[in-house]
Amino acid sequence: MEQEFRTLYPPRHRQFDDDFFLDLCQANENARLERDAKGNIIFMPPTGSETGRYNFELAVEIGSWNRSKKAGIAFDSSTGFKLPNSAVRSPDVAWVSNDQWSLLSDADRQGFAPICPDFVVEIRSRTDDLKDLKDKMEEYRDNGCRLGWLIDRANQQVFIYRENGSIDIRQGETVTLSGENVLPDFSISLQL
Repeated sequence: MEQEFRTLYPPRHRQFDDDFFLDLCQANENARLERDAKGNIIFMPPTGSETGRYNFELAVEIGSWNRSKKAGIAFDSSTGFKLPNSAVRSPDVAWVSNDQWSLLSDADRQGFAPICPDFVVEIRSRTDDLKDLKDKMEEYRDNGCRLGWLIDRANQQVFIYRENGSIDIRQGETVTLSGENVLPDFSISLQL
């Protein structure tokens, strides 16, 4: 059955604000939407099966680490975060420290949490433009992300973005990554 996209129009007295964007996303729960800092809506097509499988396996590993450490909250790709620059982004995997999460009110936790995750992962699918993903990783870092991994399986490389501005590139069929000081004691060997 084909999914129809539902269009919502804000009343004349209502701007296209955060609440309206949340309403739009909830009215179209099968569509993945993001909003950039300029207010542009970005339609994110669903991933292919192989990318979805890969994403899930990585999320499970991070979730297992988090369950044992109890150091924060882990999120999947359906979670939106409102960054300080007003963009609403949904990384493929995200993690927020307990210290940051505890600063949010219950109301803030119900919508798009107004917070930049401490750690994010973006996995490039065949339809993703690498430059766009690199720009998104820079945006995360500029908004407070401490560690980010951009996984480009097609070119067998991982870009590691750190809060100090450095970008490290690892290449090969198998790459071992560390959570560094953000995800202490977390390490994973990825097949690219």
